[in-house]
Amino acid sequence: MASEIRLAFAHPSERAIATAGDAPRDRISLRDHIVEVEIGAFQAERGTKQRIQFNVVVEVAPFTGALDDDVDRILSYDRVTEAIAFELAAERLNLLETLAERVAERILLEPQALRAFVRIEKLDRGPGALGVEIVRARADVAAHLNALAEETASERPRPRVVYLSNDAIDHPDLGQWIDALLARRAPVVLCCGLPPEAPLDTGHRMTQRRVDLLAIEQNAWRLASRDARCKVVATRTELDWGMRNGQTCVWAPSKIVLDSTDGPMGAVRDSAALTTWFAAEMEASDLLFIGATLPDLQDTAGRAVAPGQPLFPQGDQG
Repeated sequence: MASEIRLAFAHPSERAIATAGDAPRDRISLRDHIVEVEIGAFQAERGTKQRIQFNVVVEVAPFTGALDDDVDRILSYDRVTEAIAFELAAERLNLLETLAERVAERILLEPQALRAFVRIEKLDRGPGALGVEIVRARADVAAHLNALAEETASERPRPRVVYLSNDAIDHPDLGQWIDALLARRAPVVLCCGLPPEAPLDTGHRMTQRRVDLLAIEQNAWRLASRDARCKVVATRTELDWGMRNGQTCVWAPSKIVLDSTDGPMGAVRDSAALTTWFAAEMEASDLLFIGATLPDLQDTAGRAVAPGQPLFPQGDQG
């Protein structure tokens, strides 16, 4: 009995261990994550914020291949905090139970997640912490997850992908263009091509592809040096986080291109075509070429703008 009582108040990680089955599982955890929010059913809790604390443990299937220190192959901690932030922002709730349920379900949308332990406590409602704890497994909420997955897909950020020629990168109006892009609602991902200096010629198709991708990434870092708001990112996880958090991303293409099972056709040094492929992969809301000729865009809507021309038609707020 004493052991059961201790486990009842133990951190969810201990509860996860105590209730584990025979199949081995890995766990990630979020401890003592405190957020100020308006929540509660009582009149005294309306119109005022209070501190609530989250402790979350997620059981995931052990990764069987080589991790290669690759953030895209694991369940990122950011997904847990983003699930919490999303549900807190969705609407004002009366019950911690409702919040815990929604957070658990959103975490279980992640393909690696098998079981979620969510403990939420109010820290300002008395001398101690008042809270709830729930455990949900993917199998328990499978039917609801299907509907939630469809809803979440429609909420995924759709960026404005912007290709900058070398002339555009070096143009004195670069900062003003970024200002104009950030003033719009859509998140921004900047792309570039090969640098002004020709990359090494290897004389071999596959090695040349690698060299050209690395050269484009060098140019991405050159772009980032021109404006401190620009952050070079290489993984889909980083891109998703950046888009949700208002970061101006500059795409470093090597990882996403080389990992893709349906990569861009042709030589990657055709950077306008590479950008078009990337925009389709990201389901971009818009594709804008600054200082470059418009390529064959297939199904992606796009337009080209010369330096000195306005980026957006007058009255465009999108």
